[in-house]
Amino acid sequence: MTKKKFFDTSVKIEKAVLVGLITQGESEEQEKEYLEELEFLVDTAGGETVKSFTQKMLRPDRATFVGTGKLEEINAFVKSEEIDMVVFDDELTPSQLRNIEKELQVKILDR
Repeated sequence: MTKKKFFDTSVKIEKAVLVGLITQGESEEQEKEYLEELEFLVDTAGGETVKSFTQKMLRPDRATFVGTGKLEEINAFVKSEEIDMVVFDDELTPSQLRNIEKELQVKILDR
């Protein structure tokens, strides 16, 4: 007699990309530490961090947090690697969140 499964118990590991911004007064080393902490949080939650993106800017872009060129670069990677979620190392405004979700078409998380 074979055992029947009533429901699927397998867990899909979500692939994640991390995004950080190096603003005036922050060093690349600080941002690296922040992204390492964020990677640990993603891994603890059952995700797999595939890549990290950083950009130097004076301040976050009001519409998309990162510049349009960086967002296009992230989008190309997300599509080519079938990424499930993008995690930002900062709090996004509701309009930034909406604009980024519209562009990337994946789950967006922020700190």
